[in-house]
Amino acid sequence: MSLYLRQVRAIVWKDLLLELRTRERIAAMAAFAVLAGVLFNYALDTARVAPQDVAAGLVWMTIVFGGLLGVGRTFYLEAQDGAMQGVLMSPAPKDAVYLGKTLANFALLFPVALLVLLVFTLFFGLDLGSSPSILVLALALGALGFVALATLFAAVSTGTHMGETLLPILVFPLLVPMVIYGVGATGRILIGRPVSEVAGNVRMLGAFALVALAAGAIFFRFVVED
Repeated sequence: MSLYLRQVRAIVWKDLLLELRTRERIAAMAAFAVLAGVLFNYALDTARVAPQDVAAGLVWMTIVFGGLLGVGRTFYLEAQDGAMQGVLMSPAPKDAVYLGKTLANFALLFPVALLVLLVFTLFFGLDLGSSPSILVLALALGALGFVALATLFAAVSTGTHMGETLLPILVFPLLVPMVIYGVGATGRILIGRPVSEVAGNVRMLGAFALVALAAGAIFFRFVVED
């Protein structure tokens, strides 16, 4: 294993170990997912609105808002005790730090995304269709693109007096492609459309994730140095 990959792995392990000790972010995201499912279950009249028609939008909206609760605090503890300066002064390249934190955030958010899908499936009685693996892939690619952008802008917002309040303002406009293609793929799968109709949306989610990762790795250096 190359030195670069070992540095990325060290950042991932550090963040996950810290989360396992505190359980702050994962608990907040999971609680939000369950609460959103309960609220929407009682708010929607399924006699008038078919769950399959609205479930895709509700799933992705819950993932985005729940994800912000966790990813927004990516740099919070390190900024409070000054540990972030130590990380940035380490021999690890800035892009390795970014990729490590992004992968750690993905490891936290993806299970929550699956929990969101499970909650809405149970409450709304959804049929995941004949291609649940494609649905899981769409969620994974969307979650990866989301954390790639949110991790970068979490570093921006942490360095301002507005803190986490600024994060949604910065990241929401850039998440439009993810939401469009994610909802499109999820909605088609839930109504039983063939995989061929979903493949284009899944490819776009993959392209969005790759572009977001590349942009984050490039610009993270300038964000933390400022």
